[in-house]
Amino acid sequence: MPPALAAGKNDDVDDVRAAAAGDRKAFQRLYRQHAGRIHGAMLRLAGYDHARAEDLTQEAFVRAWQKLDSFREQSAFGTWLYRLAVNVALMDIRARGADPVGYVDEDNVPERGETPFCAAEREELERAIGKLPPRARAVLVLHDVEGWRHEEIASELEMAVGSSKAQLHRARGLLRKALGEV
Repeated sequence: MPPALAAGKNDDVDDVRAAAAGDRKAFQRLYRQHAGRIHGAMLRLAGYDHARAEDLTQEAFVRAWQKLDSFREQSAFGTWLYRLAVNVALMDIRARGADPVGYVDEDNVPERGETPFCAAEREELERAIGKLPPRARAVLVLHDVEGWRHEEIASELEMAVGSSKAQLHRARGLLRKALGEV
């Protein structure tokens, strides 16, 4: 499992139960509570393609609505939803054959947020991540951003653990090259 996910309040359980029974207002509350984190993960996994990230976020919540009855309360709802959403994104990557997809152009750089470095550096890093091949990008995001272990990545992407490590090494090398580091 990825590191402890803070996106799961105890009061989610009541909303999940109500939503599973058909209460749309309860599902709307769950959506508002978790949409930001899910969209952020989808945006990174989609290579900062905003339209694709929106589609993946929507698909994740549609699937969550359809599968609410399978939520067994063995983990926080936020953890379950996050894992479901990442699976939606990974299925999308697999469906596309993990071929390189369109690169992010200058007009589609992600919105600014709080960063420990200047905004220009963040934009340059996000552009470079967006240009990575999809599988390398997925491994980098899941490992370095989301905190997954190589065993988890390998299982989800149906690859060997060594391949996950190699993809991470490749992604980091491509990033260093794109950012002009030696």
